[in-house]
Amino acid sequence: LGQTFKVTSQEATKLSLAFSGPPLTSAEDCRKLSEDVQNAILAVATVYYWLPKGQGTTLRKMVRDATTEVVEGMIQLTETILSAPLESLSQDQLISTGGVWEACEQVSNLPRDNQAAVASALAACLGVVKDALEEMEHALVEGQDPYSDIMEDEELGFRGNRDTYWSEADRKLLSSCMGLMKASKACLKKVLGVVKAYGKVDSPEQIAQLDDLADIANEISPSVDELALSMYPPMNQLAVRLNAAKLASVLKKVLEITKTSHVCPPSEEGWVQFLTGAVDHNMNKIKNFTHGQL
Repeated sequence: LGQTFKVTSQEATKLSLAFSGPPLTSAEDCRKLSEDVQNAILAVATVYYWLPKGQGTTLRKMVRDATTEVVEGMIQLTETILSAPLESLSQDQLISTGGVWEACEQVSNLPRDNQAAVASALAACLGVVKDALEEMEHALVEGQDPYSDIMEDEELGFRGNRDTYWSEADRKLLSSCMGLMKASKACLKKVLGVVKAYGKVDSPEQIAQLDDLADIANEISPSVDELALSMYPPMNQLAVRLNAAKLASVLKKVLEITKTSHVCPPSEEGWVQFLTGAVDHNMNKIKNFTHGQL
């Protein structure tokens, strides 16, 4: 794959230079350039298809995304050349050429097996969850009005709109929702740790278990985002409860899959138990606070 990406990068350079200004490239040279570009792209696609599905769907998806980026980059470069007048190297052409180079260089950062691919996917999810948690913590620290930084209006002056504030009942509920969001972050952090420490790709079963973990963990960040969005005032407590229940269900599934997989030796079962308890504890409090909403 590295070799085909390198050849594609070189072909993009040759193509771009051939159309960087007059004189016009001969029909014969155009045909040869086109063939070389086409062969390079076909080689990239072929090598991707050679990657056995049994090596893991998470790895395969990352390689597919990188391959797609190279192909799309070359399409864009070709279209840019076709649409530009042949006077001098245009800014668009330079950007498109650089885009192909960048896409081709990505191959050196691709994970080498499914363990590395799943660790990379988990780290990305963890980053999104951390951001959502920090944003919500910031909103709570801002005081009674989470919109104070974005809704300043000199003409209107002080706002007395209750829709931009949390009530006392809202704040009690928020505390348990924050507990659930913190459990999400801790869960991803711990799962990432055991995947790095114990993840193996020696058997189809181990590879499939890693994929299962990545698939379910991918559901955490959208669920955290949905909960966070519903927490802003005016708060609909029933919507918060439903979003919290969805997140709690995803987290318990992640912990369950982790516990039954090869990445969780007996020495790691303690934190799985602890986090399962933390999820239940916060969800029960959320149910109690919203009991009157049902």
